[in-house]
Formats: sequence, structure tokens, C-alpha cells
Amino acid sequence: MDAFVGLISGTSADGVDAALVSFEPDLRVLAFTTHAYPTALAERLRALGQDGRIGGLDEFGALDADIAESFAESACWAVAEAARRGVTVQAIGSHGQTVRHRPHATRPFTLQMGDPNVIAERTGHTTVADFRRRDIAAGGQGAPLLPALHAGLFTDPAERRAVLNLGGIANLTLLLPGEAVIGFDTGPANGLLDAWCLRHTGKPYDAEGRWAASGAVQPALLRAWASDPWFALPAPKSTGRDQFHLEWADRECGGLENYAPEDVQASLLALSAQTICGALTQACRRVDRLLVCGGGVHNTQLMQALAKALPETRVESTSAHGLNPDAVEAAGFAWLARETLAGRPGNLPSVTGARGPRVLGCIYPA
Repeated sequence: MDAFVGLISGTSADGVDAALVSFEPDLRVLAFTTHAYPTALAERLRALGQDGRIGGLDEFGALDADIAESFAESACWAVAEAARRGVTVQAIGSHGQTVRHRPHATRPFTLQMGDPNVIAERTGHTTVADFRRRDIAAGGQGAPLLPALHAGLFTDPAERRAVLNLGGIANLTLLLPGEAVIGFDTGPANGLLDAWCLRHTGKPYDAEGRWAASGAVQPALLRAWASDPWFALPAPKSTGRDQFHLEWADRECGGLENYAPEDVQASLLALSAQTICGALTQACRRVDRLLVCGGGVHNTQLMQALAKALPETRVESTSAHGLNPDAVEAAGFAWLARETLAGRPGNLPSVTGARGPRVLGCIYPA
């Protein structure tokens, strides 16, 4: 059996997801894990996402190499899993770590770090990386890139569906019978929640949303954050941690120190739910089923808030459809590597706004 490896660290910057994926005959995740970043590296990445400061080319190069080592470690785990199962790895698809995403800049760009040469050298397998910049060069957002996969996995001609990825940032894919696939970022999902939780509790995330449930939503906070002009932008659109971070949350409301920490957490959760559901209902009148993936699927309070705001929609994890919700993003970059090597486009212009379909990524031979 042949398989591909997919690697990604999302906007939460907490570690590297690795998926070993078979496509024979259909997509199947054979193995999945998350390797946490070393503490110092995770802290550096969170700080970089928030303040944007880096100490020069030497620090940039060292950071790129450190990220690459973490990705290579995860890739080696997946390759060892493949050998244990008697599976042949065809290639590795590495998303890398996004440190800047500026599709609306005068000179649009996106930047993912984690040198793919290191991954190819350490594993001895062809590695495909740098998936986003070709779409940006073609006038697109460079994100989201997985709606094409979502369409292949979850489309039902008899049902109006959407796929929601709850990573650090939330993104939606609309799968409406007879219509072009649409996808876009909606704004914060877990990123602000995790950062605030870490600052005030020392824990990397709010398990099941219990801390948020202990607080009360503050309407003034919610109004201030939701008034950010980005939320009113039409699709296609995308964003990242460099836009929605704690300094942004503090600045927009005039100072978070005026509120109880648990109330801020409750309000941040409400912001995620409100902007996700608002974007969904604005893009289409209704969906019958919302399939949720990403780490936020484990936040019980967030999932309940989504279901409450969408009473006519069945809100459920992608696990109900046979796919581990934690593994969807990593599996997607295994799929993109496969498409690149086959010479097939990986983007959807109806999603990213690019001038046309493009083969994505650069190939680093074994």
C-alpha cells in the first residue's frame, strides 16, 4: 500500500500535526499524532505572531531551522509508522508554520517557515512545501486551501452542507448542491481563547470551555471586537494570528484589565461563535448540516454556542463521517502533496480568488 504524510502547525502554534494517509481507494488516515513544540520555541512563535518583531536575519534563519527540526521529527514518526505497517511513503506534504499572512497588502505575501530541505534530508523522502505562495502570486488569498478536499469528502447532492475548521482561526467551506464551492476565513476560533487561557491559568487551552462557562459575556467587549472592519470584508478573505492577537483584543476594547479574566474568556468564545455563525448565515440562507473539524471541536461550550445560534442546522464532528477531526488539516496537506506530484491544481479560484487553477507547492526531491 502507498501512502503520503501530511504535516501542519496551525495558527495556535502549539505543535506539529502529522498524518499518515492512504488514498486507496478512498482517503483514510492510517495514523495521526501531534508533537508539541519545545516550550521555548512555542513561546517564541506566539510572541512573533503577536508583536511581529524579529532580531534580524540570523534570528530568522535560526528560527526557520528550529521549526524545520520539529517538522522533521514529526515526519520521521510518520515514516516509522508507515514502515511498521508495511506501507510505502510516496512523499511528504509540509505546510510549515505561518508567521505572516498579508494577502491584502500593497505587495501581497504569505510566509511559512520550516525548511523543507531538512525534512527531505532527515526522512529520505521527497517533500512538497510552500503551497500558498503560488495562489497569492495568481491574485488569490493563498487560503483556505482545503475546500477542494472538503468537497471531495463531504459533498452530498441531497443536502446543503458546510465544513467548519476550528483552528486558531476559523474557516468555512460551503457545499451547496448545484453551486460552486465557496470557502473563506471567518476570524478567530481558538487562537485568542488559548492565548488568554495560557496567560491567566498557565494552561495551553480551556478544556471543554469550562473556564469560559464560569464567566459572563460582556456586551461591550463583544461590540468592540465585532466592529473590526475585517469582519465586514466580503469573501474571498483570509487572516491569521498576526491580525487577531491579544494586543488587538486589548486595544479594541480600551483595556482588558477592566474585566474579570473569566468574563473575557466567555466573551472571546462568544466572539468566535458570533462571527462564525454570522459569516455562515450571510453567505447562505441556511445549511442542513455543519461538519466541524479542528481542535475547537473539543470545546463543548463553543460547539453548544454554534448549535444554539444555528437551530435549523445539525452541528456535528467530522468523526460522524469517518474522519478524525484533529487530523483533517494534516491529511489535507498529504492530499495537496499528492496533487502537486500528479501535476493537478490544488486551489479553487472560487475560494481564494486566484486568476485560475494552479499547481501548488515546490518539490524537494529525496
